[in-house]
Amino acid sequence: MPDPTIPLRIIPLGGVGEIGKNCYVFEYGDDIVVIDCGLMFPDEEMFGIDLVVPDVTYLKENRAKVRAFLITHAHEDHVGGLPYVLPEFPGVPVYASTLARGLLGNKIKEHKLHNNPLIGLEPGDELEIGPFTAIPFRIGHSIPDAMGIALRTPVGIVVHTGDFKFDHTPVDGKLSDFHILARLGEEGVVALLSDSTRAENPGYTPSERTVGEAFREIMEGLQGRVIVATFASNIARIQQVFDAAATFNRQVAVVGRSMEQNTRIATDLGYLTYPPSQLLSKDKINEHPAHRTVIATTGAQGEPMSGLARMANRDHRFVEIQPGDTVIVSASPIPGNEEYVARTIDNLFKSGANVYYHTIKRAHVSGHASQEELKLMLGLTKPKHFIPMHGEFRMLVQHGRLAIETGVKPENVFIIENGTPIEILPDQTARRGAPVAAGYVFVDGLSVGEVGDVVLRDRRALANDGMFMIVVAVDKQTGRVVGRPEIITRGFVHGNEEDPIIEEAVRRIRAAVDNPGDRISEIALLKSQIKDGVSRFLYEQTKRRPMVFPVVVEV
Repeated sequence: MPDPTIPLRIIPLGGVGEIGKNCYVFEYGDDIVVIDCGLMFPDEEMFGIDLVVPDVTYLKENRAKVRAFLITHAHEDHVGGLPYVLPEFPGVPVYASTLARGLLGNKIKEHKLHNNPLIGLEPGDELEIGPFTAIPFRIGHSIPDAMGIALRTPVGIVVHTGDFKFDHTPVDGKLSDFHILARLGEEGVVALLSDSTRAENPGYTPSERTVGEAFREIMEGLQGRVIVATFASNIARIQQVFDAAATFNRQVAVVGRSMEQNTRIATDLGYLTYPPSQLLSKDKINEHPAHRTVIATTGAQGEPMSGLARMANRDHRFVEIQPGDTVIVSASPIPGNEEYVARTIDNLFKSGANVYYHTIKRAHVSGHASQEELKLMLGLTKPKHFIPMHGEFRMLVQHGRLAIETGVKPENVFIIENGTPIEILPDQTARRGAPVAAGYVFVDGLSVGEVGDVVLRDRRALANDGMFMIVVAVDKQTGRVVGRPEIITRGFVHGNEEDPIIEEAVRRIRAAVDNPGDRISEIALLKSQIKDGVSRFLYEQTKRRPMVFPVVVEV
């Protein structure tokens, strides 16, 4: 009989109210298991930031309780944070399926991490970790081997769907496990955490197989090269590129570091199958007949350094876009990336290629469930409590409404933000707990977490209004200004010395320094007087607030 005073705590440290950096903590007494630990790509306001990973302060404070990381699938928004987080948890094992272990093992090796065993966890296994029993089940998604994870806990069964859709004709022939979901539903599910990415989209998400048909339709009758850009992790999509190419007797060259790496790992593990003769070496692309060539590359999101963007900018070592090439952008833009994608497509058209993209021809389907499939998941599991996850706030709200339609009581639907714990008691009642730290940790070059909000605020100010640097020489004895103060501006409109604003600024600086009277002024005080006086003056004159840096040199 479970202790009636100990609740199960479910704490999202990332992945609710946003798409990305999924990280979900399940805590009972002295034991914690973590499902997924992903990253998020920065938005345009995060100047100079490479990646964003979850803030795991709560886990660090409870380091001794953390028993395992369980991985649903190998997409970056579910595993990309691990290399930055694992060093804090030496010895804690990571459990993942075969393909996820292959892709993750590579990532962990690159980061030179050796302290966390990588252990197999396949659909159908049952894994006991302290008071939890993890039951992984197969689910459809845009990467093979995707799993959901059910946790049998002292207060009842919790189902975490992972990213999913119900594809009845998957490319790899492996169907979602409806049986286990129905069985868990009959047993009684105390809480369901479910993917909300497409909660606003009515109907069903089309099968991945429709993409292969679209590839064949486009390729039929073409005489030039065909270039397909997609996610490097979408192994089923890469398989369909090989299959469609084989139909028209074309060979496939794989270009782009992550795409080449993933193709090699997936081929070695048996997730990609094609005759070895069908693979074309990338340094042979230009010698190979155009009507027999297909190139698979990265860059479907318009990332500036990716294969497709470089081809579009004539900056790629092996491939230059030529008139007669056909490019298929097999992805729809992630929110926030629309501009990059549009720019890449424009550049491809400028180079003479014909481009099929998301608004012209559906050579892409989502890996996430639409409303009817979300209702089916709710209907199969029949949860008492519902926590929508993996979506921006409006998506979570819509998903919550679907749950209420399928019979979940409105008071049992928890639409929460990162860091808000939901506590489920042994009598299966649930409540919100006191929030824990769950902000952003910025990765900038080699520094992880050193760039904070203050640095970003400064970068924003510099980007918006520029900088105004003042170098003043002051006589050590008298405290008077020696010579003319020097002014250096960057990104600020008024910069030349004859500018009346600069002239007046120099006058204000002299006044600020000479003002203290006879006593020798303290340097720190002088700096703050100059900064305040000049900042106020520049705002009055220009309605801008450049960053003012006073440098006072005693001579």
